[in-house]
Amino acid sequence: MKFNPHKLLALLAASTMLTGCFDSKDEDISNDAKANQTTSEIRLAMMQPPRTGLSPLSDDAFKLSRWSTAETLINLNDQSDAEPMLATKWTQVDEKKWQFTIRQGVQFHNGSKLDASAVVYSLQKALDAAPKPRILDGIDWEVKALDDFTVEIQTTFNDPLLPGRLSSPQLAIISQVAYQDNGRVSPIKAGTGPFILTEINGQTSAKLVRNDNYWGEKAKVERIFAQYVPDGFARAAALRTGEADVVESVPVSQIAMMDSTQLHEVAMPRTNTLYLNNQSPVFSQFKLRKAAAQAVDRQQIINTVYENHADIAKGLLGPALAWAAPIRDKQPLVETKELRRAHGEKITIGTFTDRAELPEVATLLKQQLEAAGFVVELDIREYAQIENDALSGKFDAFLLSRATVLDSGDPVAYMQSDFGCKGSFNLGQFCSKEVDEALQYADRQPLGELRQQAIIAAENKILGQYAAIPLLHERVIQGESSRMNHVQRDPRERRLIDQLTEVK
Repeated sequence: MKFNPHKLLALLAASTMLTGCFDSKDEDISNDAKANQTTSEIRLAMMQPPRTGLSPLSDDAFKLSRWSTAETLINLNDQSDAEPMLATKWTQVDEKKWQFTIRQGVQFHNGSKLDASAVVYSLQKALDAAPKPRILDGIDWEVKALDDFTVEIQTTFNDPLLPGRLSSPQLAIISQVAYQDNGRVSPIKAGTGPFILTEINGQTSAKLVRNDNYWGEKAKVERIFAQYVPDGFARAAALRTGEADVVESVPVSQIAMMDSTQLHEVAMPRTNTLYLNNQSPVFSQFKLRKAAAQAVDRQQIINTVYENHADIAKGLLGPALAWAAPIRDKQPLVETKELRRAHGEKITIGTFTDRAELPEVATLLKQQLEAAGFVVELDIREYAQIENDALSGKFDAFLLSRATVLDSGDPVAYMQSDFGCKGSFNLGQFCSKEVDEALQYADRQPLGELRQQAIIAAENKILGQYAAIPLLHERVIQGESSRMNHVQRDPRERRLIDQLTEVK
Protein backbone atom coordinates (compact mmCIF):
# COMPACT_ATOMS: atom_id res chain seq x y z
CA MET A 1 0.00 0.00 0.00
CA LYS A 2 1.37 3.44 -0.89
CA PHE A 3 1.93 5.99 1.90
CA ASN A 4 -1.08 8.26 2.17
CA PRO A 5 -0.48 11.38 4.32
CA HIS A 6 -4.20 12.17 4.43
CA LYS A 7 -5.02 8.79 5.99
CA LEU A 8 -2.17 9.22 8.49
CA LEU A 9 -3.53 12.61 9.55
CA ALA A 10 -7.00 11.07 9.94
CA LEU A 11 -5.56 8.30 12.11
CA LEU A 12 -3.70 10.76 14.33
CA ALA A 13 -6.82 12.89 14.70
CA ALA A 14 -8.89 9.85 15.59
CA SER A 15 -6.28 8.82 18.15
CA THR A 16 -6.48 12.25 19.73
CA MET A 17 -10.28 12.06 19.95
CA LEU A 18 -10.03 8.75 21.79
CA THR A 19 -7.78 10.05 24.57
CA GLY A 20 -9.51 9.30 27.86
CA CYS A 21 -12.41 7.44 26.23
CA PHE A 22 -11.62 4.23 28.09
CA ASP A 23 -11.29 5.76 31.57
CA SER A 24 -14.05 3.63 33.06
CA LYS A 25 -13.73 4.91 36.66
CA ASP A 26 -15.88 2.11 38.01
CA GLU A 27 -16.38 2.70 41.73
CA ASP A 28 -17.68 -0.85 42.22
CA ILE A 29 -14.41 -2.56 41.40
CA SER A 30 -12.95 -4.54 44.30
CA ASN A 31 -9.74 -3.55 46.09
CA ASP A 32 -8.02 -6.63 44.72
CA ALA A 33 -8.98 -5.64 41.19
CA LYS A 34 -7.73 -2.10 41.74
CA ALA A 35 -4.39 -3.53 42.75
CA ASN A 36 -4.22 -5.60 39.57
CA GLN A 37 -6.27 -3.73 36.97
CA THR A 38 -4.11 -4.85 34.04
CA THR A 39 -5.35 -8.41 34.43
CA SER A 40 -8.91 -7.79 35.66
CA GLU A 41 -10.35 -5.42 33.05
CA ILE A 42 -10.58 -5.52 29.29
CA ARG A 43 -11.62 -2.62 27.08
CA LEU A 44 -13.68 -3.07 23.93
CA ALA A 45 -14.17 -0.70 21.01
CA MET A 46 -17.57 -1.66 19.61
CA MET A 47 -18.51 -0.59 16.12
CA GLN A 48 -22.12 0.57 16.48
CA PRO A 49 -23.87 2.23 19.43
CA PRO A 50 -27.13 0.66 20.63
CA ARG A 51 -30.31 1.85 18.95
CA THR A 52 -32.85 0.72 21.55
CA GLY A 53 -31.06 1.06 24.87
CA LEU A 54 -29.68 -2.50 24.55
CA SER A 55 -33.14 -4.03 24.41
CA PRO A 56 -32.80 -7.80 23.96
CA LEU A 57 -35.79 -7.71 21.59
CA SER A 58 -33.85 -5.67 19.01
CA ASP A 59 -30.56 -6.05 17.13
CA ASP A 60 -28.92 -4.67 20.28
CA ALA A 61 -29.36 -8.23 21.61
CA PHE A 62 -26.23 -9.21 19.70
CA LYS A 63 -24.15 -6.91 21.90
CA LEU A 64 -25.56 -8.62 24.99
CA SER A 65 -24.64 -11.95 23.42
CA ARG A 66 -21.15 -10.81 22.41
CA TRP A 67 -20.53 -9.71 25.98
CA SER A 68 -21.87 -13.02 27.38
CA THR A 69 -24.42 -11.37 29.64
CA ALA A 70 -27.70 -12.65 28.13
CA GLU A 71 -28.21 -16.33 27.28
CA THR A 72 -30.66 -18.33 25.21
CA LEU A 73 -32.22 -21.75 25.66
CA ILE A 74 -30.11 -23.17 22.84
CA ASN A 75 -26.54 -22.54 21.70
CA LEU A 76 -25.25 -23.09 18.17
CA ASN A 77 -21.80 -24.58 17.80
CA ASP A 78 -19.35 -23.75 14.99
CA GLN A 79 -21.17 -26.16 12.66
CA SER A 80 -24.53 -24.52 13.46
CA ASP A 81 -25.66 -27.61 15.38
CA ALA A 82 -27.96 -27.01 18.36
CA GLU A 83 -26.43 -27.54 21.80
CA PRO A 84 -27.79 -27.12 25.34
CA MET A 85 -27.56 -23.76 27.09
CA LEU A 86 -30.41 -22.78 29.42
CA ALA A 87 -32.29 -25.81 28.11
CA THR A 88 -30.54 -29.10 28.85
CA LYS A 89 -32.54 -31.21 26.39
CA TRP A 90 -35.52 -31.04 24.03
CA THR A 91 -37.87 -33.40 22.25
CA GLN A 92 -40.20 -33.02 19.27
CA VAL A 93 -43.31 -34.69 20.65
CA ASP A 94 -45.18 -34.52 17.35
CA GLU A 95 -45.09 -32.45 14.16
CA LYS A 96 -46.18 -29.26 15.91
CA LYS A 97 -45.20 -29.76 19.54
CA TRP A 98 -41.82 -29.49 21.27
CA GLN A 99 -40.84 -29.84 24.93
CA PHE A 100 -37.75 -28.28 26.53
CA THR A 101 -36.19 -29.16 29.88
CA ILE A 102 -34.93 -26.03 31.65
CA ARG A 103 -31.58 -26.07 33.43
CA GLN A 104 -31.92 -26.11 37.21
CA GLY A 105 -29.85 -24.09 39.66
CA VAL A 106 -29.57 -20.99 37.44
CA GLN A 107 -30.05 -17.48 38.84
CA PHE A 108 -30.68 -14.25 37.01
CA HIS A 109 -28.21 -11.49 37.80
CA ASN A 110 -30.75 -9.85 40.14
CA GLY A 111 -30.94 -13.01 42.25
CA SER A 112 -34.27 -14.37 40.98
CA LYS A 113 -34.38 -18.01 39.85
CA LEU A 114 -34.70 -19.35 36.35
CA ASP A 115 -37.65 -21.70 35.90
CA ALA A 116 -40.23 -22.61 33.27
CA SER A 117 -42.50 -19.68 34.08
CA ALA A 118 -39.63 -17.21 33.61
CA VAL A 119 -38.86 -18.77 30.22
CA VAL A 120 -42.51 -18.60 29.13
CA TYR A 121 -42.77 -14.96 30.23
CA SER A 122 -39.65 -13.96 28.28
CA LEU A 123 -40.63 -15.82 25.09
CA GLN A 124 -44.17 -14.43 25.23
CA LYS A 125 -42.80 -10.88 25.46
CA ALA A 126 -40.84 -11.56 22.27
CA LEU A 127 -43.94 -12.94 20.53
CA ASP A 128 -45.97 -9.89 21.56
CA ALA A 129 -43.30 -7.33 20.64
CA ALA A 130 -43.93 -4.80 17.87
CA PRO A 131 -41.99 -5.26 15.73
CA LYS A 132 -41.27 -8.88 16.53
CA PRO A 133 -37.69 -10.09 16.66
CA ARG A 134 -36.60 -10.92 13.12
CA ILE A 135 -36.37 -14.65 13.82
CA LEU A 136 -40.11 -14.68 14.60
CA ASP A 137 -41.24 -13.25 11.25
CA GLY A 138 -44.24 -15.34 10.22
CA ILE A 139 -44.05 -17.36 13.45
CA ASP A 140 -46.94 -17.79 15.91
CA TRP A 141 -46.11 -19.99 18.89
CA GLU A 142 -48.17 -21.05 21.86
CA VAL A 143 -45.81 -21.31 24.83
CA LYS A 144 -46.68 -22.77 28.24
CA ALA A 145 -45.08 -24.28 31.33
CA LEU A 146 -45.90 -27.94 31.95
CA ASP A 147 -44.16 -27.97 35.34
CA ASP A 148 -41.43 -26.01 37.12
CA PHE A 149 -38.73 -26.97 34.61
CA THR A 150 -40.53 -28.05 31.42
CA VAL A 151 -41.69 -25.69 28.67
CA GLU A 152 -43.89 -26.70 25.76
CA ILE A 153 -43.97 -24.84 22.45
CA GLN A 154 -46.82 -25.48 20.03
CA THR A 155 -46.14 -24.35 16.44
CA THR A 156 -48.53 -23.75 13.56
CA PHE A 157 -46.47 -25.91 11.18
CA ASN A 158 -43.79 -28.56 11.35
CA ASP A 159 -40.79 -26.33 12.01
CA PRO A 160 -37.47 -28.23 11.85
CA LEU A 161 -35.60 -25.04 12.73
CA LEU A 162 -37.27 -24.40 16.07
CA PRO A 163 -34.20 -25.21 18.23
CA GLY A 164 -32.11 -23.00 15.95
CA ARG A 165 -34.61 -20.17 16.26
CA LEU A 166 -34.35 -20.38 20.03
CA SER A 167 -30.60 -19.75 19.75
CA SER A 168 -31.21 -16.23 18.43
CA PRO A 169 -29.83 -13.57 20.83
CA GLN A 170 -33.15 -11.75 20.37
CA LEU A 171 -34.81 -14.64 22.22
CA ALA A 172 -32.52 -14.46 25.23
CA ILE A 173 -34.21 -15.36 28.49
CA ILE A 174 -34.34 -12.23 30.65
CA SER A 175 -35.60 -11.72 34.19
CA GLN A 176 -39.24 -10.62 34.43
CA VAL A 177 -38.28 -7.36 36.18
CA ALA A 178 -36.50 -6.21 33.00
CA TYR A 179 -39.81 -5.69 31.19
CA GLN A 180 -41.16 -2.26 32.06
CA ASP A 181 -44.72 -0.91 31.89
CA ASN A 182 -43.79 1.54 29.12
CA GLY A 183 -42.83 -1.34 26.83
CA ARG A 184 -39.10 -0.89 27.25
CA VAL A 185 -36.77 -3.66 28.32
CA SER A 186 -33.79 -2.91 30.57
CA PRO A 187 -31.17 -5.69 30.53
CA ILE A 188 -29.26 -4.31 33.55
CA LYS A 189 -28.70 -7.18 36.01
CA ALA A 190 -31.31 -9.21 34.12
CA GLY A 191 -29.40 -11.93 32.27
CA THR A 192 -27.92 -15.28 33.32
CA GLY A 193 -24.49 -15.18 31.62
CA PRO A 194 -20.94 -15.13 33.03
CA PHE A 195 -20.90 -11.32 32.95
CA ILE A 196 -23.38 -8.95 34.62
CA LEU A 197 -24.38 -5.76 32.81
CA THR A 198 -24.22 -3.09 35.53
CA GLU A 199 -24.34 0.20 33.68
CA ILE A 200 -25.59 1.61 30.37
CA ASN A 201 -24.32 5.06 29.42
CA GLY A 202 -26.63 5.83 26.50
CA GLN A 203 -24.82 5.61 23.18
CA THR A 204 -21.43 6.08 24.80
CA SER A 205 -20.48 2.98 26.78
CA ALA A 206 -21.52 0.06 28.96
CA LYS A 207 -19.95 -1.70 31.93
CA LEU A 208 -20.02 -5.34 33.00
CA VAL A 209 -18.59 -7.29 35.92
CA ARG A 210 -17.95 -10.98 36.41
CA ASN A 211 -20.88 -13.11 37.62
CA ASP A 212 -19.39 -15.10 40.49
CA ASN A 213 -22.64 -17.09 40.79
CA TYR A 214 -22.61 -18.26 37.18
CA TRP A 215 -24.02 -21.75 36.63
CA GLY A 216 -21.07 -22.69 34.41
CA GLU A 217 -17.34 -22.02 34.50
CA LYS A 218 -16.55 -18.67 36.12
CA ALA A 219 -15.09 -16.02 33.80
CA LYS A 220 -11.36 -15.31 33.95
CA VAL A 221 -11.82 -11.55 33.44
CA GLU A 222 -13.28 -9.50 36.28
CA ARG A 223 -14.82 -6.64 34.34
CA ILE A 224 -15.49 -5.34 30.84
CA PHE A 225 -15.67 -1.72 29.72
CA ALA A 226 -17.28 -1.38 26.28
CA GLN A 227 -17.00 1.90 24.39
CA TYR A 228 -18.98 2.61 21.20
CA VAL A 229 -16.67 3.94 18.50
CA PRO A 230 -18.57 4.24 15.19
CA ASP A 231 -15.58 5.79 13.37
CA GLY A 232 -13.46 3.00 11.88
CA PHE A 233 -10.26 5.05 11.91
CA ALA A 234 -10.80 5.80 15.60
CA ARG A 235 -11.26 2.10 16.37
CA ALA A 236 -8.00 1.29 14.61
CA ALA A 237 -6.27 4.10 16.52
CA ALA A 238 -7.62 2.74 19.81
CA LEU A 239 -5.92 -0.60 19.15
CA ARG A 240 -2.72 0.95 17.84
CA THR A 241 -2.30 3.24 20.86
CA GLY A 242 -3.34 0.63 23.43
CA GLU A 243 -6.57 2.41 24.35
CA ALA A 244 -8.57 -0.72 23.51
CA ASP A 245 -7.83 -4.41 23.97
CA VAL A 246 -10.37 -5.73 21.46
CA VAL A 247 -11.67 -3.84 18.44
CA GLU A 248 -14.55 -4.73 16.17
CA SER A 249 -14.01 -4.39 12.41
CA VAL A 250 -10.68 -2.69 11.70
CA PRO A 251 -10.97 -0.90 8.31
CA VAL A 252 -8.98 -2.43 5.49
CA SER A 253 -7.42 0.96 4.80
CA GLN A 254 -5.68 0.83 8.19
CA ILE A 255 -4.02 -2.58 7.82
CA ALA A 256 -0.66 -1.25 6.62
CA MET A 257 -0.41 1.06 9.65
CA MET A 258 -1.11 -1.70 12.20
CA ASP A 259 0.85 -4.47 13.88
CA SER A 260 -0.12 -7.48 11.77
CA THR A 261 0.06 -9.82 14.79
CA GLN A 262 -2.89 -7.92 16.31
CA LEU A 263 -5.16 -8.38 13.26
CA HIS A 264 -7.23 -11.51 12.68
CA GLU A 265 -9.19 -12.02 9.47
CA VAL A 266 -12.52 -13.85 9.84
CA ALA A 267 -14.53 -14.98 6.82
CA MET A 268 -18.05 -13.80 7.50
CA PRO A 269 -21.53 -14.89 6.36
CA ARG A 270 -22.03 -11.23 5.53
CA THR A 271 -22.89 -9.74 2.16
CA ASN A 272 -22.52 -6.15 1.01
CA THR A 273 -25.68 -5.59 -0.99
CA LEU A 274 -27.19 -2.70 -2.91
CA TYR A 275 -30.92 -2.93 -2.20
CA LEU A 276 -32.98 -1.42 -5.03
CA ASN A 277 -36.22 0.24 -3.96
CA ASN A 278 -38.75 -1.65 -6.06
CA GLN A 279 -41.38 1.02 -5.31
CA SER A 280 -39.31 4.06 -6.34
CA PRO A 281 -40.16 5.81 -9.65
CA VAL A 282 -36.88 4.56 -11.14
CA PHE A 283 -36.37 1.06 -9.77
CA SER A 284 -39.99 0.05 -9.95
CA GLN A 285 -39.01 -0.52 -13.61
CA PHE A 286 -37.46 -3.94 -14.22
CA LYS A 287 -35.30 -2.68 -17.08
CA LEU A 288 -33.68 -0.03 -14.90
CA ARG A 289 -33.03 -2.47 -12.08
CA LYS A 290 -31.32 -4.67 -14.62
CA ALA A 291 -29.38 -1.70 -15.99
CA ALA A 292 -28.08 -0.97 -12.51
CA ALA A 293 -27.08 -4.60 -11.99
CA GLN A 294 -25.23 -4.71 -15.30
CA ALA A 295 -23.39 -1.47 -14.49
CA VAL A 296 -21.81 -2.75 -11.28
CA ASP A 297 -18.17 -3.82 -11.42
CA ARG A 298 -17.69 -5.94 -8.31
CA GLN A 299 -14.04 -6.71 -8.91
CA GLN A 300 -13.17 -3.03 -9.08
CA ILE A 301 -14.84 -2.50 -5.69
CA ILE A 302 -12.97 -5.43 -4.13
CA ASN A 303 -9.62 -4.36 -5.59
CA THR A 304 -9.96 -0.67 -4.84
CA VAL A 305 -11.76 -0.50 -1.50
CA TYR A 306 -11.08 -3.87 0.14
CA GLU A 307 -7.61 -4.42 -1.31
CA ASN A 308 -8.69 -8.00 -2.10
CA HIS A 309 -9.79 -8.74 1.50
CA ALA A 310 -13.26 -9.81 0.32
CA ASP A 311 -14.89 -12.36 -1.96
CA ILE A 312 -16.88 -11.50 -5.07
CA ALA A 313 -20.62 -12.13 -4.67
CA LYS A 314 -22.23 -14.54 -7.11
CA GLY A 315 -25.34 -14.68 -4.97
CA LEU A 316 -26.76 -13.55 -1.65
CA LEU A 317 -24.93 -16.31 0.24
CA GLY A 318 -21.16 -16.40 0.32
CA PRO A 319 -18.31 -18.86 0.89
CA ALA A 320 -18.92 -18.95 4.66
CA LEU A 321 -21.80 -21.26 3.68
CA ALA A 322 -19.73 -23.86 1.87
CA TRP A 323 -22.77 -25.70 0.50
CA ALA A 324 -24.19 -22.68 -1.36
CA ALA A 325 -21.84 -22.40 -4.35
CA PRO A 326 -21.99 -26.07 -5.50
CA ILE A 327 -25.80 -26.00 -5.48
CA ARG A 328 -25.85 -22.60 -7.18
CA ASP A 329 -23.65 -23.99 -9.94
CA LYS A 330 -26.29 -26.67 -10.55
CA GLN A 331 -29.12 -24.09 -10.54
CA PRO A 332 -27.64 -21.26 -12.64
CA LEU A 333 -29.56 -18.02 -12.95
CA VAL A 334 -30.85 -17.72 -16.51
CA GLU A 335 -30.30 -14.14 -17.72
CA THR A 336 -30.82 -12.50 -21.09
CA LYS A 337 -27.71 -11.00 -22.63
CA GLU A 338 -29.47 -7.81 -23.67
CA LEU A 339 -27.68 -4.80 -22.20
CA ARG A 340 -29.73 -2.09 -20.55
CA ARG A 341 -28.88 1.57 -19.96
CA ALA A 342 -30.40 4.46 -18.12
CA HIS A 343 -31.17 7.79 -19.78
CA GLY A 344 -30.52 10.42 -17.16
CA GLU A 345 -32.80 9.00 -14.47
CA LYS A 346 -31.94 10.51 -11.07
CA ILE A 347 -31.43 8.24 -8.09
CA THR A 348 -30.33 8.69 -4.48
CA ILE A 349 -28.22 6.01 -2.80
CA GLY A 350 -28.08 5.92 0.99
CA THR A 351 -25.46 4.29 3.19
CA PHE A 352 -23.72 4.84 6.52
CA THR A 353 -20.34 5.66 7.99
CA ASP A 354 -20.25 3.06 10.77
CA ARG A 355 -18.56 0.60 8.41
CA ALA A 356 -15.66 2.61 7.09
CA GLU A 357 -15.59 0.96 3.65
CA LEU A 358 -19.22 1.61 2.72
CA PRO A 359 -18.85 5.32 1.85
CA GLU A 360 -15.98 4.41 -0.45
CA VAL A 361 -18.04 1.64 -2.04
CA ALA A 362 -20.90 4.09 -2.53
CA THR A 363 -18.56 6.53 -4.29
CA LEU A 364 -17.43 3.82 -6.69
CA LEU A 365 -21.02 2.72 -7.32
CA LYS A 366 -21.90 6.31 -8.11
CA GLN A 367 -19.20 6.39 -10.79
CA GLN A 368 -20.21 3.02 -12.23
CA LEU A 369 -23.93 3.87 -12.36
CA GLU A 370 -23.28 7.28 -13.84
CA ALA A 371 -21.26 5.58 -16.58
CA ALA A 372 -24.43 3.58 -17.32
CA GLY A 373 -26.58 6.71 -17.72
CA PHE A 374 -27.91 7.32 -14.19
CA VAL A 375 -27.59 10.62 -12.34
CA VAL A 376 -26.58 9.67 -8.80
CA GLU A 377 -26.69 11.51 -5.47
CA LEU A 378 -25.28 10.03 -2.26
CA ASP A 379 -26.71 10.40 1.25
CA ILE A 380 -24.21 9.16 3.85
CA ARG A 381 -24.79 9.38 7.63
CA GLU A 382 -24.30 7.37 10.80
CA TYR A 383 -26.52 4.29 10.79
CA ALA A 384 -28.62 5.42 13.76
CA GLN A 385 -29.49 8.59 11.84
CA ILE A 386 -30.36 6.92 8.55
CA GLU A 387 -32.05 3.61 9.43
CA ASN A 388 -35.61 4.97 9.69
CA ASP A 389 -35.35 6.68 6.31
CA ALA A 390 -33.99 3.49 4.77
CA LEU A 391 -36.77 1.31 6.18
CA SER A 392 -39.45 3.76 5.06
CA GLY A 393 -38.22 3.63 1.45
CA LYS A 394 -36.91 7.20 1.13
CA PHE A 395 -33.97 6.13 -1.04
CA ASP A 396 -33.90 4.70 -4.55
CA ALA A 397 -31.21 2.33 -3.34
CA PHE A 398 -29.50 1.55 -0.05
CA LEU A 399 -26.06 0.03 0.45
CA LEU A 400 -25.87 -2.30 3.44
CA SER A 401 -23.47 -4.80 4.94
CA ARG A 402 -25.86 -7.59 5.96
CA ALA A 403 -25.33 -10.74 8.01
CA THR A 404 -27.06 -13.64 6.27
CA VAL A 405 -27.26 -16.27 9.05
CA LEU A 406 -27.36 -14.00 12.05
CA ASP A 407 -30.26 -15.53 13.92
CA SER A 408 -30.76 -19.26 13.50
CA GLY A 409 -27.63 -20.39 11.70
CA ASP A 410 -29.88 -20.77 8.65
CA PRO A 411 -30.31 -18.08 5.94
CA VAL A 412 -34.06 -18.45 5.41
CA ALA A 413 -34.92 -16.01 8.21
CA TYR A 414 -32.67 -13.35 6.66
CA MET A 415 -34.18 -13.89 3.22
CA GLN A 416 -37.73 -13.68 4.58
CA SER A 417 -36.91 -10.55 6.53
CA ASP A 418 -35.26 -8.78 3.58
CA PHE A 419 -37.27 -10.06 0.61
CA GLY A 420 -40.59 -11.31 1.98
CA CYS A 421 -43.67 -9.17 1.37
CA LYS A 422 -44.11 -8.82 5.13
CA GLY A 423 -40.41 -8.84 5.98
CA SER A 424 -39.43 -6.60 8.87
CA PHE A 425 -36.21 -5.41 7.16
CA ASN A 426 -37.39 -5.09 3.57
CA LEU A 427 -35.21 -2.15 2.49
CA GLY A 428 -36.11 -2.73 -1.16
CA GLN A 429 -39.87 -2.50 -0.53
CA PHE A 430 -39.93 -5.74 -2.51
CA CYS A 431 -42.94 -8.04 -2.75
CA SER A 432 -43.34 -11.07 -4.97
CA LYS A 433 -45.86 -13.87 -4.52
CA GLU A 434 -43.48 -16.21 -6.33
CA VAL A 435 -40.60 -15.36 -3.97
CA ASP A 436 -42.83 -15.62 -0.89
CA GLU A 437 -43.95 -19.10 -1.94
CA ALA A 438 -40.35 -20.16 -2.59
CA LEU A 439 -39.22 -18.91 0.81
CA GLN A 440 -42.14 -20.56 2.55
CA TYR A 441 -41.33 -23.83 0.82
CA ALA A 442 -37.67 -23.59 1.80
CA ASP A 443 -38.56 -22.85 5.41
CA ARG A 444 -40.57 -26.06 5.70
CA GLN A 445 -37.87 -28.37 4.40
CA PRO A 446 -35.87 -30.52 6.83
CA LEU A 447 -32.31 -29.57 7.61
CA GLY A 448 -29.86 -30.82 5.01
CA GLU A 449 -29.64 -31.05 1.24
CA LEU A 450 -33.34 -30.60 0.46
CA ARG A 451 -33.47 -27.38 2.46
CA GLN A 452 -30.26 -26.10 0.93
CA GLN A 453 -31.53 -26.71 -2.61
CA ALA A 454 -34.77 -24.88 -1.82
CA ILE A 455 -32.83 -21.93 -0.39
CA ILE A 456 -30.76 -21.51 -3.56
CA ALA A 457 -33.91 -21.84 -5.69
CA ALA A 458 -35.44 -18.96 -3.70
CA GLU A 459 -32.23 -16.94 -4.05
CA ASN A 460 -32.44 -17.52 -7.81
CA LYS A 461 -35.95 -16.04 -7.93
CA ILE A 462 -34.92 -12.99 -5.90
CA LEU A 463 -31.92 -12.26 -8.11
CA GLY A 464 -33.91 -12.98 -11.25
CA GLN A 465 -36.13 -10.01 -10.39
CA TYR A 466 -33.10 -7.82 -9.55
CA ALA A 467 -34.59 -7.06 -6.16
CA ALA A 468 -31.05 -6.36 -4.96
CA ILE A 469 -27.49 -6.46 -6.22
CA PRO A 470 -25.12 -8.53 -4.03
CA LEU A 471 -21.64 -7.06 -4.35
CA LEU A 472 -19.20 -8.94 -2.15
CA HIS A 473 -18.83 -11.10 0.94
CA GLU A 474 -16.84 -9.55 3.75
CA ARG A 475 -13.90 -10.84 5.68
CA VAL A 476 -13.99 -8.92 8.92
CA ILE A 477 -10.70 -7.93 10.51
CA GLN A 478 -10.86 -8.14 14.29
CA GLY A 479 -8.24 -6.35 16.35
CA GLU A 480 -6.83 -7.86 19.54
CA SER A 481 -4.01 -6.44 21.65
CA SER A 482 -1.05 -8.71 22.33
CA ARG A 483 -2.10 -9.07 25.98
CA MET A 484 -5.36 -10.84 25.11
CA ASN A 485 -5.99 -14.56 24.89
CA HIS A 486 -9.04 -16.59 23.83
CA VAL A 487 -11.03 -13.73 22.33
CA GLN A 488 -13.79 -15.29 20.24
CA ARG A 489 -13.59 -14.87 16.44
CA ASP A 490 -17.16 -15.68 15.58
CA PRO A 491 -18.36 -15.58 11.95
CA ARG A 492 -21.95 -15.21 13.18
CA GLU A 493 -21.02 -12.23 15.40
CA ARG A 494 -22.68 -13.77 18.47
CA ARG A 495 -19.61 -14.16 20.65
CA LEU A 496 -16.70 -11.86 21.39
CA ILE A 497 -15.87 -12.16 25.08
CA ASP A 498 -16.74 -15.26 27.09
CA GLN A 499 -15.66 -16.97 30.29
CA LEU A 500 -12.49 -18.34 28.64
CA THR A 501 -11.25 -14.92 27.51
CA GLU A 502 -8.27 -13.80 29.55
CA VAL A 503 -5.38 -11.39 29.84
CA LYS A 504 -2.03 -13.09 29.29
